[in-house]
Amino acid sequence: MIDQCLAVEFRVTGDDCPVARASAVAGATVDARPPQLRADGNALVHCSGPVDSGVAAALDADDRVRYLHVARTDGRETYRCLSKAPCVVHDLTNAGFLAESLRYRGGEEFHSGTVVGREVLQGVLEAAGDAVGVTIERATPLGSDGEPSVAAHWNLTPAQVEAIEVGLATGYFAVPREATAAEAAAELGISKSAFLERVHRAQTSIFGQIFG
Repeated sequence: MIDQCLAVEFRVTGDDCPVARASAVAGATVDARPPQLRADGNALVHCSGPVDSGVAAALDADDRVRYLHVARTDGRETYRCLSKAPCVVHDLTNAGFLAESLRYRGGEEFHSGTVVGREVLQGVLEAAGDAVGVTIERATPLGSDGEPSVAAHWNLTPAQVEAIEVGLATGYFAVPREATAAEAAAELGISKSAFLERVHRAQTSIFGQIFG
């Protein structure tokens, strides 16, 4: 029995699938669900991007895309289509990668998901390494509940997590604020400036992942 499951994020370069190309042409960030590979080798794609970003036009102009449907809601466009050039994520999946989310930014891809054990992780890296560039951005053991820790999920350092936790406990983040930065910092035994730096870096990481 394998006793370790890893939450991983891969950065992929050199993949010329329609969604990657559209993100590069439009200069926009596209968030996608893992595409569904059909028996005929084509993939069903479901992704979204900013309204009027040029992603829809880029997908529509790609002769590898069929049946493109675009819907708009809450400042976002949702794209559904059939792709005749599947993303490299299918090669990673065949090697043992369980994809959970994909993000395309300027032609680069960021695949988040899990693998069971480091041997499988190595196999996943080798699976697509000859065709595209694949590097590990993050690999963190899952917790006992099958979920990555807060630090792993949001790419935070232990010190940043501690600052956020103390800020919440003291009421620093309450509205109206119930504690000053200096008071929260005193709980940690650090300076006010160090506390604020940890909080701001944590916020930058979290907001960057949510809003791209």
